[in-house]
Amino acid sequence: MKILITGSNGFVGGSVGRWAARAGHEVLGVARASQPATAWPGGYVQADVLTSDLAEIVRAFAPDVILHGAGTASVGASLKLPLDDLRASVMTWANTLDGVRRSGLRPVLLFPSSAAVYGKTSELPLREALPAQPISPYGFHKAMCEQLAREYVECFGLRVVVCRLFSIFGPVQRRLLVWELYRQCASAAETIWLEGTGAETRDYLHVDDVAAALVALASAQTDEEATYCVVNVASGAETSVLELARLIRDLISPDKEIRCRGRARRGDPPAWRADISRLQARAPNWQPQALTSALAECVAVWQQESKSVSN
Repeated sequence: MKILITGSNGFVGGSVGRWAARAGHEVLGVARASQPATAWPGGYVQADVLTSDLAEIVRAFAPDVILHGAGTASVGASLKLPLDDLRASVMTWANTLDGVRRSGLRPVLLFPSSAAVYGKTSELPLREALPAQPISPYGFHKAMCEQLAREYVECFGLRVVVCRLFSIFGPVQRRLLVWELYRQCASAAETIWLEGTGAETRDYLHVDDVAAALVALASAQTDEEATYCVVNVASGAETSVLELARLIRDLISPDKEIRCRGRARRGDPPAWRADISRLQARAPNWQPQALTSALAECVAVWQQESKSVSN
């Protein structure tokens, strides 16, 4: 397949692009920087996804699939700067949708939404049919993007798969919980501190498994008149923050103590676990790797990078 990726210098866009190239797909990246990120595997176009006319880029490459990797990825940042989050999330997606509309082509568009649209709910696992009840600007803006997708499907005949991502991690990521726990485990400190109670749960998935799922979902789409579907992309397994910390600690520094500060974080629901039956139905051959092996792979990469720097 020919895959165009907006925001190709970001974590999701770059990781999916590299995975897709290794799998034999032709990849074109689009991002603001004058040069692509290190080791970008395909073609590259410099363009601001927020303001550039993307129609010509789409026509020239004629992709089978467009992954919208541009946008925001932080609940905390959205609480501090909600208008910036709105622009970077909603408006980049609106410009991408309209660029495809004006191109006259009908690739499958993959939109990486978020479990943040579900908000706080006592009903687990989280099913796609549940109403959106976001509790952060980030979640509200992802929900707005989903509505924009429906608009362009129903009014203009586009084909969109909304992929609600849960807790993603991978070796090029240098933020969020898995990375922060690794840093604490690898430091000289004797204690690993968790900000919450440790009982908070999330549904973790390695970014390579995300990439495989996205490509499988795109491949499953037929050339129908107009399609809109929402699919959870996750492992379907619930892991507490304390258990995650233990898994990472045991890979690096088994003797360290783990302690919890017991502070609730604004905008964070207490528990997440996805119902992935729709994903499994649309991508029956997809199977995520075990969390233990995925974490071990990340830790090994980070440790090797640390050795290279110290040498």
